[in-house]
Amino acid sequence: MAEARKAAVGSGCDEKVPEKSPESVSDCTTISRMKLLDTTVDTFLQKLVAAGSYQRFTDCYKCFYQLQPEMTQQIYDRFITQLQTSIREEISEIKKEGNLEAVLNALDTIVEESKDLKEPAWRPSGIPEKDLRSNLVPYFLQQRDILQRRVQKQEAENRQLADAVLAGRRQVEELQLQGQAQWQAWQALHRGQKELVAMLREPE
Repeated sequence: MAEARKAAVGSGCDEKVPEKSPESVSDCTTISRMKLLDTTVDTFLQKLVAAGSYQRFTDCYKCFYQLQPEMTQQIYDRFITQLQTSIREEISEIKKEGNLEAVLNALDTIVEESKDLKEPAWRPSGIPEKDLRSNLVPYFLQQRDILQRRVQKQEAENRQLADAVLAGRRQVEELQLQGQAQWQAWQALHRGQKELVAMLREPE
């Protein structure tokens, strides 16, 4: 059973990923990049299943396989199915997050439209480094200005917060001084009341 499964996996790989001649390789340029990506994922999954064959699986779990061969087969089948499903779901999520289908289709459109162009689509000076620098430097300068404005805004907010903290501290100190003054006045009044009571209690 394991050998038959292994042979089936191998035959599937051979059918879906045949050896390509130079003519077929040149024809691949007309295939959309999205299809090439899907084909790459399918090929990867096929090679992954072939690498993790049932024979290797049973070699890792010989004791369990000898006791429960049918259960081992079911576990392997479920494991392979869930592995392929999880990988496909992960790839689909990456495609969705990166909007890969629209991006790759747009790239195909650009390449298709540029086939009839005889002049370079973009290289004004003919020097890649210079052209790249002339396009990237303004962008980086713009980003630097944006970051500088954000830093200045944050520094102004920090100064306002620092001033508010200092004002709060001064207010607390004033309240503490007022409280101490009121406490001292209360103590003086209390002592005066005691002295007056003592004087009134003295015999004539």
